[in-house]
Amino acid sequence: MTTTSPTISELIDQERRLTLPRFSHDDAFALGSLLVELAREQNAPVAIDIRRGAQQLFHAALPGSSADNDAWIDRKRKVVERYGESSYLVGTRFRAKGTTFEESSRLDPDTYAAHGGSFPIAVAGAGVIGTVTVSGLPQAEDHALVVEALERFAAVREA
Repeated sequence: MTTTSPTISELIDQERRLTLPRFSHDDAFALGSLLVELAREQNAPVAIDIRRGAQQLFHAALPGSSADNDAWIDRKRKVVERYGESSYLVGTRFRAKGTTFEESSRLDPDTYAAHGGSFPIAVAGAGVIGTVTVSGLPQAEDHALVVEALERFAAVREA
């Protein structure tokens, strides 16, 4: 899967469009299962993590993923928790300014990674309540996989 890099406005629009009416433990399982299904269709060697606040509600590690992917998940998730935006959007904002997150954020790159793959779970009227994160593909593809799953998940919930 080759994915082009979305613009800042496209990334912002994704987050706006993918605000959910609610998000429960059962929703986390459904979204995580959908991500596993999509990743298997692509033979994607990814790890998947879904959290609400500090609680991990879903985790899966597919063939080809490793403990390194879990470390990337933690670092990307921390960016979403700090900025309230997708890790890809945060990194893209820095690149648009002609710098990198690592050079200019003043945050420890061993703790934070503004690479694509972690997306805020936002609930209407409540704001960001959690994260959904994928690691194992190039950053644009990690991000695209999460967005595809959220779009499908949201469409089913609206139907």
